[in-house]
Amino acid sequence: MKEQLARNISLYRKERGLTQEELAHKLGVSFQAVSKWENAQSMPDILLLAPLSQALEVSIDKLLGYISQDRPITIYEEAYRTQNYYWGTEPNSACYQVLQLFPPTRRVKLLDVGCGEGKDAVFFARNGYDVMAFDVSSAGVEKTRRLAERAGVHVEAFKADIQDYRLDTQVDIIYSSGVLHYIKPELRRDIFENYKKFTQPGGLHVLNVFVQKPFIAPPPEKETNAHKWYSGELLGYYHDWLVRDSSEVVFDCSSSGIPHQHAMSKLVAQKVSG
Repeated sequence: MKEQLARNISLYRKERGLTQEELAHKLGVSFQAVSKWENAQSMPDILLLAPLSQALEVSIDKLLGYISQDRPITIYEEAYRTQNYYWGTEPNSACYQVLQLFPPTRRVKLLDVGCGEGKDAVFFARNGYDVMAFDVSSAGVEKTRRLAERAGVHVEAFKADIQDYRLDTQVDIIYSSGVLHYIKPELRRDIFENYKKFTQPGGLHVLNVFVQKPFIAPPPEKETNAHKWYSGELLGYYHDWLVRDSSEVVFDCSSSGIPHQHAMSKLVAQKVSG
C-alpha cells in the first residue's frame, strides 16, 4: 500500500498543478514530509488523509488505490452483467502474435490491461502463461474469473482503473486491446514509463488504441470518459525499444447495433536487453 499511496500522491499533486511546497503548505507540513511520502520513505499520518484527499480533490479510497464497487465508470458495466459474453469468447488475433513471438517455454508473466470479460486473458492462461488481468468493470472481472474456472485455468483477475493502476512487480509481457483511449493525455507518459520500467529485458508489449481520423465519423457509443489519440502517438512512447510491428487499420464494427468504422493503431515493441 505504501508504494501505491506514494505514486498516487505524486500523480494527483501533479494533476492539480501543485508543487510539493504548495501541497505541504495546504496541509501544514514540511515539503520534506511530502517528498518522503512520494518516495515511499514514510506515510502520512492517518489524520492527514482527509485533508490530503481534499487538497488533491480525490476520495480517500481512490488515494489509497481502491475503487468504489458500485460506481459505473464504463458504458459496458451493464452489458457485462448479462449471461452472454458481449465480445464473445474467441481471442483477439493479436493473442496469436504474442504466442508466436514470446511462447511460454519457461515461466512467463503476462499482464492483460483492461481485460473486459476475460476472453484474451483466459486464452493466455490456457496456453501456459501466468496471467494477471484487470478491468474497471466489476461485472467484467467476475466474468473473467468464471470463464477461467470453466476453462480449468487460473487468472489473477482484479478490479482497477487504468488511470490509477501502476505496476510494482516485474512482468514479461504487457497486452492491451481496446482500452488505452481511457487514459487521459496528461497521464500517458507516466503510465507507459511505469509499464516499461517493470518489464523484464527482452519483454514484449502488444498494444492497440483507437485513433482519430478526419474521414471516419465519431463512434455511436457515447463514452464520456474516452480521450483522443492520434496516429503515431503510441509509437512515440517506444522510441527506445525495438519496434517489431507498428501499423494502422480501419475496420467495420457493429457491436452497438449501428454499423460504423474505427481506426486503430497497433504496436508490438520489445525491450532491448542490457
